[in-house]
Amino acid sequence: MTDSNSKAINLGLAPSFGFGDRLGSATPGHLAALKRTGGHIRGIFAQQSIREMARTDRQPDQVMTAASEALVAAGFDEPWGSDADHLKTPEDVERMAEAKFTFFTIDPSDQVDQKADNYSAEEVEAKYEAQPWVDQYLGKTIQVPGGPEIVFDELTVKRAAVKYGKAIQHSVELAAVIKAAAEKRSQDHEIEISVDETDQPTTLAEHYIIADQLIQAKMNLVSLAPRFVGEMEKGVDYIGDLDVLEKSLADHAAIAEHLGPYKLSLHSGSDKISMYPAFARATKGRFHVKTAGTSYLEALRVIARHDERLFRDIVTFSRDRYDTDKATYHVHATLDSAPPEDQVESLEELEREYLEHWSEVPAGKGFTKAGRQILHCTFGSVVTDPKLGPAFFACLEAHPDTYTEILDDHFGRHLEALHAGLS
Repeated sequence: MTDSNSKAINLGLAPSFGFGDRLGSATPGHLAALKRTGGHIRGIFAQQSIREMARTDRQPDQVMTAASEALVAAGFDEPWGSDADHLKTPEDVERMAEAKFTFFTIDPSDQVDQKADNYSAEEVEAKYEAQPWVDQYLGKTIQVPGGPEIVFDELTVKRAAVKYGKAIQHSVELAAVIKAAAEKRSQDHEIEISVDETDQPTTLAEHYIIADQLIQAKMNLVSLAPRFVGEMEKGVDYIGDLDVLEKSLADHAAIAEHLGPYKLSLHSGSDKISMYPAFARATKGRFHVKTAGTSYLEALRVIARHDERLFRDIVTFSRDRYDTDKATYHVHATLDSAPPEDQVESLEELEREYLEHWSEVPAGKGFTKAGRQILHCTFGSVVTDPKLGPAFFACLEAHPDTYTEILDDHFGRHLEALHAGLS
């Protein structure tokens, strides 16, 4: 590509929204929705993790090309970003840097001790291995300007060392690989750290220590994704108390402002409409929201409207694959909580059972809808199936206007809610 407007760049601290296009055809709809914000939110149009590409049989350059060509075709001339998502190894970094990704999300979850929150004081002491940074915090109390007071007692600091010590080291090492890979290609780069894939919410002390150490290591940290309070399950709205969430978000945002500034990032951001205004308010616009599977789910709405038999076959196939494919996801859906397609006579009812969620999970009311999660978790199996995959893509290719219209409506709800919080 020679047109400079087709190249992803660093977006810095501007509010940003990640559109995960796993199919290579969603960018026109994403762009239509983004225009509703009047340029106040920047789009990350090329976004994919190594895991997602493996499941959909795609390569990094295909992801980048699909986004950039669609933007050129639309005459889009505003800044946009690209996210090399959930990076775990130097090999992952090299592949994404070669495809000219500029925003690199480090995922150190494999190095996090997920059991650390439940260790007794004696177990923490037994598992503790000295970290070079521990003495910086032991016994200190820090008043974050405009935010919380954080007490770094011995147990708090040592538990953080047990839980995140290896993850911090791994992140620093991978950031050096990212910097070298970008410099070798004379490319810009910025880094996000993802610590959201834990069972328990990230404490304020943990957030402070992680970010402070990464910044001291001279990492080009632009965004950090904590594990927030409440539940961020796939395919449904936020589950939890919004008032408690907003207070917690404000505390985390104060830390980000004080140490950075850097953006707070919301992963599993798809469909979390009820919490978006609070997220935008608390961060004062320094946010990143990451979505992915919701564009595939809305593609299934295209299938439902144009090929009912194919949609029913995908539902049946997905139910058969669900218990296997859900292993890497935090979801509560069970097969018993959504009916088999042959028990649902009307297409409208089947679409409601498997694709609707807006009114089914009121904020704070708990989990009530399962079908959307079943379809979400099985996307890779569907699109790579030798029979269903070609039929799926053929239907989507035959009805691009329907897909753009559906995505414009779907993501418009996301972006308008975020934009409302900026007002």
